[in-house]
Amino acid sequence: MQPRSTYAIRFNDCDPFNHLNNSRYFDYLLNAREDHLKDFHKFNLGDYIKRGLGWVVGSHEISYVRPASYNEIVSVQTSLIKATQEHLCVEMIMMDEPSTHLKAVLWTKFIGINMKTGKKENHSTEFMTFAEPLIDTNINFSAGLSERVKLIAGLLRDQKLAGDNVRQPL
Repeated sequence: MQPRSTYAIRFNDCDPFNHLNNSRYFDYLLNAREDHLKDFHKFNLGDYIKRGLGWVVGSHEISYVRPASYNEIVSVQTSLIKATQEHLCVEMIMMDEPSTHLKAVLWTKFIGINMKTGKKENHSTEFMTFAEPLIDTNINFSAGLSERVKLIAGLLRDQKLAGDNVRQPL
């Protein structure tokens, strides 16, 4: 089971229609990933930064499926879906609190950097030893984000039709 947590959508993060502003999805999703690293994997980004290691975003690919609204409680699940010496790819999924309606799916590519030089730096063997067991091998990264969104939507629809009260892993 992948890490999951809930967050309340704040008023100042919403547009005039009381929907979460498109750019603010990134903040909620990335903050959730940082929380999950610390709380579920005992991985403190600050410790790596002190050692001169960090990550920058190389790219984001997001699919907005359904709006998140002011004061709504959303559930965020995050997963490492690819790890190489050059980069990491993390999937972040936002749903409603009971995890029955998909809000958004974000795939972010993180590139390792040396904080002192600001230059790209490959992941160490130590880091790869930590990261490899965390990769969610059930996610078909090569199929792409669009197919992943269709798969998640289909799983949620099937659970609803089956009347499942227990949410199945995505």
